[in-house]
Amino acid sequence: MPGRGSAVGVSAASAIRWRQLVVQHGTPVAKRQGGDRRAARIDAHVTFILEAIETKDDITLVELQALLAERGTPVGIGTLWRFFDRHRITRKKRQHMPPSKTAPTS
Repeated sequence: MPGRGSAVGVSAASAIRWRQLVVQHGTPVAKRQGGDRRAARIDAHVTFILEAIETKDDITLVELQALLAERGTPVGIGTLWRFFDRHRITRKKRQHMPPSKTAPTS
């Protein structure tokens, strides 16, 4: 049974908030939640990061972190890792070896 004074079971406070959303944004739909809202901060340095990788092909995440900090963009190792993952950049340090017939290889 709907709440007292409500034909559709919505509180007056909710109806007021929904109406405010319509007036402010043209729709009562909630804003998007979650996701990575800070990726743009490191993505702004994509050219610099790619140049650093080309300059030193065995550069580590810690070294990249230090270079970005020198430029005034301190980031965490996890942020760098997600950057590489998002851009599908792999940093293999060893070449692919064919499978061994006698013993497993790492």
